[in-house]
Amino acid sequence: MPAEIEPVHAISINTLAHELRREGRSIVQVAFGQPSTGAPAAAIAAAHAALDSDVGGYWESPQLRGRIAQHYREQYGVEIEGRQVILTCGASPALVLAMAAAFSPGERIAMARPGYVAYRNNARALHLEPVEIHCGPEARFQITAKAVADLDPAPQGLIIASPANPTGTLIEPDELAAIAKVCRERGIRIVSDEIYHGLTYVGRARSILEFEPNALVVNSFSKYFSMVGWRLGWLVAPPDLMARARAYVGNFYLTAPSLSQHAGLAAMDCREELDGHLETYRRNRDVLLAAMPRLGLSEIAPPDGAFYIYADVSHLTDDSLAFCERMLREAGVACAPGVDFDPVDGRHFIRFSFASATGEIEEAVRRLEPWFAAQSRNPLPLAGRGQGVGVLAQE
Repeated sequence: MPAEIEPVHAISINTLAHELRREGRSIVQVAFGQPSTGAPAAAIAAAHAALDSDVGGYWESPQLRGRIAQHYREQYGVEIEGRQVILTCGASPALVLAMAAAFSPGERIAMARPGYVAYRNNARALHLEPVEIHCGPEARFQITAKAVADLDPAPQGLIIASPANPTGTLIEPDELAAIAKVCRERGIRIVSDEIYHGLTYVGRARSILEFEPNALVVNSFSKYFSMVGWRLGWLVAPPDLMARARAYVGNFYLTAPSLSQHAGLAAMDCREELDGHLETYRRNRDVLLAAMPRLGLSEIAPPDGAFYIYADVSHLTDDSLAFCERMLREAGVACAPGVDFDPVDGRHFIRFSFASATGEIEEAVRRLEPWFAAQSRNPLPLAGRGQGVGVLAQE
């Protein structure tokens, strides 16, 4: 029987945003985690050169695989072989590939709630059972080793993300090590979504491979490398799953686009330019953080990395999807509803993205200040809430 999965509600918000634009409305987009910047200049130049010299074809670049392996040595002190790197058409296929290669139908996969919508939906589509662990402010909205140890029975898999979507929170190194230890002891395979690595504002992201060499790692050129439309990502597969993963990828996707692989190889050495993008996101983050008290949003998740602020709007609504639709129609600002990331408590949350240009973020704030003021004229009691922005469970 085909698996039933929920739609991505942020896509319906985006569809409505496009309809309103066609009607002549001015819409500001803070719903999607899509960088406003383009591919690095050297990557574009490499693509132009490839168009002149390479006819294209079914091909997986050994140079790019080797350069990604070098990246793990340089950034994390981890030794992997280039053949462990499997190039994919973005992180989304890499996630499906990881889950299909590592798990069998009916097996149980644990994940944080809130968490990226595709973890839950892809698990169901592959006839796996998602086991969503409530991770509230006391845990900084992140999986803990204790939560994994307390699962009974033990699941076959665990998906982690640090920084995470929708919260931007990091898992501290000691906690990552403890999670890896619990998973080894209980026979749980880890899939680590590291798509937001390179985008941190407090500390640095650590790869799960530093603590568990048999984990599967998903990553992409879409976020830090600012190459969303090039559809290029990768999976690092442990040696025992390499053959199966390659068999799957050959049947599912053939290969990643050859043009994107040429560009991606060049992008790996554009750190100075790409770190300049990070400074733009840092400024955008500061703009939104400063605006939160003026919007009356007193409780947010700690935005350690990625480009998101996950805000509690329970004093205004218990239907975040309807709330986001009303915000779009009335204020012209597209925001992501929390129900995408948490089917239980997400009705009380919304996610802002600060991946857009700084001017767009500033315009969003200008529109939202009077709109939120109008929503708050008859607020529900805010018992126990202080002044300013309370970053939930910062310590």
